[in-house]
Amino acid sequence: MRDFFLWFVAGEESGDARAVEVMQAIKSHHPSVIFGGAGGNSMQALSEEQFDNWVQRAAVTGLWDVLKNYGYFRKKFNAMLTTIRNKKPDAVVLVDYPGFNLRLARTLRDSGYNGKILYYISPQVWAWNKGRIPKMARYLDLMICVFPFEAPMYEASGLHTVFVGHPLLEALAGQMEKFEREPSLLGLFPGSREREVQRNFPVMLEAARLVANQMPDVRFEASAASQSRAENMRQMAAGFPIEIREGNAHELMQRATAGIVCSGTATLEAAFFGLPYAIIYKTAWLTFEVGKRLLDVNALGIVNILNNYRMNPPANPALPAKAAPHVVREFIQNDATPQSLAEESLRLMKSESVRLELRNQLVEIISTLKAEGATNRAAKTLLKALSK
Repeated sequence: MRDFFLWFVAGEESGDARAVEVMQAIKSHHPSVIFGGAGGNSMQALSEEQFDNWVQRAAVTGLWDVLKNYGYFRKKFNAMLTTIRNKKPDAVVLVDYPGFNLRLARTLRDSGYNGKILYYISPQVWAWNKGRIPKMARYLDLMICVFPFEAPMYEASGLHTVFVGHPLLEALAGQMEKFEREPSLLGLFPGSREREVQRNFPVMLEAARLVANQMPDVRFEASAASQSRAENMRQMAAGFPIEIREGNAHELMQRATAGIVCSGTATLEAAFFGLPYAIIYKTAWLTFEVGKRLLDVNALGIVNILNNYRMNPPANPALPAKAAPHVVREFIQNDATPQSLAEESLRLMKSESVRLELRNQLVEIISTLKAEGATNRAAKTLLKALSK
């Protein structure tokens, strides 16, 4: 097999982590491969060609943040198009980040790029715009899915699709420790981005205060994504007895009796570690109003979406699964009140049988994701696509 030059594009820290895993796996099978692209520190360390380390600026949340940074993204988009045309990589590998990457794929194909365009970690267009899937089949050569229900949707459009399992859960397996759950510990996980913390953590704190009034022996611990986030959270929590630590999310998910988790990747991580939890999500008014008109799912948490497909698989893959009762209770936007979150936290903290039932359901759902070997399967799938 000849040398390949692959151009990877990731726009968030999570994408950087998943990309570098598959890049390392590709190297193990094909040591002479050359990498370039855009992403974060981990990807840059493996890249021999031109690389744009941009994830700290690129990881924005919601429509409002995208609009405010439109000029920046337009400049990056045009620069990336020019670089790819000049460098002529054998393939562009797009990692999640659909708002940018899908447009990049379409523009590359329309402008005559002759290399492969491969997508790793399929975008969740099934949640907000299924109509894009047939269009994606015209400019992508391969879609790699990490959720089992996604593959039939993409295959139905004629797009070659492979379900490889979920690489995040494979990565988390190495962090599984034999922690004993602390019987009076409630964990708070307000998200990694500044905006998420600003909107979700104050509500979590008010809920924690209500819980403390009902159960004075409960202790509270929160996980912060960075030192600066931790300092901001300590300022918000001034005067309230809560421990706030940086980078302890996975440990805390294994030690806490129950938790309140901001919607996103952390909800899948919490499920993997067997934490009984509630989902919270508050966002900008404009983002929420636009989003609720676009979303075509009856749940926000991926665990609940997976459960819909597990319990009610659609006969037609182009149609969404019928709703099943939520496994994890969701408190979104106006429903995310301190009172409602406190009530759910108390329900989980007080009842061992409730926690056990939820934990068993989480184990069943997570088992469908076939985590072991996911990254290696993805690497082999990408190399096979290149060799054709």
